[in-house]
Amino acid sequence: MAGVSVDSWCAGVVYPESSRTLSVMALCEVNATLSAAQATPEAVEYTEILEAEDRPWVTVVWDDPVNLMHYVAYIFQKLFGYSKAKATELMLKVHNEGKAVVSSGSRDKMEQDVRRLHAAGLWATMQRDD
Repeated sequence: MAGVSVDSWCAGVVYPESSRTLSVMALCEVNATLSAAQATPEAVEYTEILEAEDRPWVTVVWDDPVNLMHYVAYIFQKLFGYSKAKATELMLKVHNEGKAVVSSGSRDKMEQDVRRLHAAGLWATMQRDD
């Protein structure tokens, strides 16, 4: 009985999830000769790229030309419970460097922090921690 030659090719698959993106790039080339008794794959290669799950999200407050410095420090105290000294330190970082990370944690929590900062009139975004 003659064997049957099978060639197949698989390419990238991306699975989005709510808390992270799992990218699986599978590159597989299977060249097998099937006979009555056995199948022998000659080459199979899998590459997985996973984002680190332990990288938290952060909330970044940006400098703006509208809000006064003491107001920004006040908002940091009220929203995040920072001491006056810590709130002033973060406010000065925003003022001098153009931005400061004011909170970190889960994506849902950072989305909530950004909404609260926007409601207070501050410019804020969220991103993965570096």
